[in-house]
Amino acid sequence: MLEIIIFTIFIATLLNLFLRQFRIPTIIGYIVTGVIIAYGFSLHSVLHSHELKEIAEFGVVFLMFTIGLEFSINHLKQMKKEVFLYGGLQVFLSASLFSFLAVTIFDIEIKSAIIIGAALALSSTAIVLKLLNESGDINKEYGRKTLGILLFQDIAVIPILLMITIFSIGNQSVSTLLLKTAIDAVILLVGFFLIGKYLLEPFLYKVSKAKSNEIFISSILLIVMGASYIAHLFHFSYSLGAFIAGMMIAETHYRHQVEADLVPFRDLLLGVFFITVGMQLDFTIIIANMGMISMLLPILIIIKIVIIFAILKIGADKRSSLKTAFSLFQLGEFALVIFELSFAKGLVDPVIGQVLIVIVVISMIITPFVLKNITQIVDFFISKKNKNDDCLTIKKERLIDHIILIGYGRLGKNIASLIKKNGTEFIAIESDINTVKEAQKLNEPVIFGNAAQKNILESVNIKEAACVVISIGNSKKLNHICEAVNDLIKEVEDTKIIVKVNKYEEKEALSKLNLSHIVVETEKTAKAMFDEAISC
Repeated sequence: MLEIIIFTIFIATLLNLFLRQFRIPTIIGYIVTGVIIAYGFSLHSVLHSHELKEIAEFGVVFLMFTIGLEFSINHLKQMKKEVFLYGGLQVFLSASLFSFLAVTIFDIEIKSAIIIGAALALSSTAIVLKLLNESGDINKEYGRKTLGILLFQDIAVIPILLMITIFSIGNQSVSTLLLKTAIDAVILLVGFFLIGKYLLEPFLYKVSKAKSNEIFISSILLIVMGASYIAHLFHFSYSLGAFIAGMMIAETHYRHQVEADLVPFRDLLLGVFFITVGMQLDFTIIIANMGMISMLLPILIIIKIVIIFAILKIGADKRSSLKTAFSLFQLGEFALVIFELSFAKGLVDPVIGQVLIVIVVISMIITPFVLKNITQIVDFFISKKNKNDDCLTIKKERLIDHIILIGYGRLGKNIASLIKKNGTEFIAIESDINTVKEAQKLNEPVIFGNAAQKNILESVNIKEAACVVISIGNSKKLNHICEAVNDLIKEVEDTKIIVKVNKYEEKEALSKLNLSHIVVETEKTAKAMFDEAISC
């Protein structure tokens, strides 16, 4: 098994290095890697192991957690139209139409048709949000609508899974099952709410006081996986528990640091998920049912695009609506879970299920190419003179030409005071949680985080900053921060980097980096004292 893991990493790395030269997303590389591994090592049977599927699903779990970090309860309230109106209409209309077609055209039994229709109504949260985040389009108007609909789709997975249980029950009554689910949902949400309000902040405070990055990361992993497991115990999806956990942490002081720490785990596990998607491509089924697949795939895509566009165009710009429709045309990863579970319970014919799985995977492979060229595709259907949506973005604070202050100790506070007197915008990054809390009580723009991590620096928009001022006493930590800052803005000519060091030897150690000014504390202090002395 070890050689399979090594070979998988080897293929994925080389393949993605090659594909990146042509700006092809890594998602395609992972899916192709899955195909190569499945056929090279005959692992189709291995994929159906419960353990491998759970590991792969945790890629989606961490993605939903980081989405939750961006959506506090107040933020979700602000998006109620996108989530509940647009998302609700999209899922209901798409599921109803697909179920109707399954019954009338393919003569599929009504219970199976309902499950198939509901699964086909879902899109790929994992692919779409990853690509929109990478391109920055998640902040555009169509990105906001896309995200809202995807959030409702993820919530809709719960009743879909419940339907599978209801359709496959023996003696248990449906009313009893629904009542039990409602009680479980109330207990789960109330429990998470109480934990988030009264226990989470004190727990993370104790963890941050330990000043150990390992302990902090392990505590966050505990929260994510613990919340996911608790949700699963109550018969809900792992992803829902992770999403709620993210929303709880979004209400604390630790959001930026948590997001920075979890991104590597999310991307790694998403890679595993897409490899397992590629492993599900069975070319014997594809060849045997090529005609049906070739007919169904474009029909399903067109129907989905038309429904989403029709829902959105009433209250939104046509270009933005069409972009959202093209962003959500594909079938999603949760459909794979639903189909597998359905024919395991005898609700969907295995051959039909395998054909649908192939269609889902092919649509997911097409998605990165569509999203990469979405503006050109929409230009083909709608005149460029109506191109207003590209400028519409979600209203949120975005600093430009600001000063980033790394370190908010005594020196940092004095620098911040001078910056405010000058009327310049700034934001500070501080690793001591008590200092952050005191500053935030005074409405100072200070966030908690480790500035040596590039995700933290990117969260304060470092590439559009006018200046970065670093005043850290720890020499080892200072080197890591300076290297991270230098890597991010070495191509930005206008940004100054000003660093305070304690002695000349530290200045020598940093001289290889592209730093604008290195201020040696002992030299400046000595000169100031000498100037005062000779002026007497």
